[in-house]
Amino acid sequence: MKIIINTSSMVPIYEQIIDQIKTLIRNGDLKENDQLPSVRTLSKELRISALTVKKAYDILENEGFTITIHGKGTYVTAPNTELLLEEQKKELEADLEKSIQKGRRCGISDEDIRNLFELLLEE
Repeated sequence: MKIIINTSSMVPIYEQIIDQIKTLIRNGDLKENDQLPSVRTLSKELRISALTVKKAYDILENEGFTITIHGKGTYVTAPNTELLLEEQKKELEADLEKSIQKGRRCGISDEDIRNLFELLLEE
């Protein structure tokens, strides 16, 4: 499992870990019952605090992406397709919002943005 941390990013490190693990699950690179690296192993590999990795793992578990078995490790749970779809929709919504804001900053009218979006959907 390859996780890359961007220390100059405004996104907190634990969120970067969460996002990348979710992406690996969505893409099928991590499957049900695959074991994640231990907190200690991943913290050493990424050269970050074990508490940061623990926080990421705890959030992944709370969101239903993983399960931790005390003394055994953290494992990917069965994919919840509704949850994964909702995550993807949230990402798409954020990307579209950025595009709309960029268009408005450039002086493009909402109607032109809408027309462009509809044109792209036809492709």
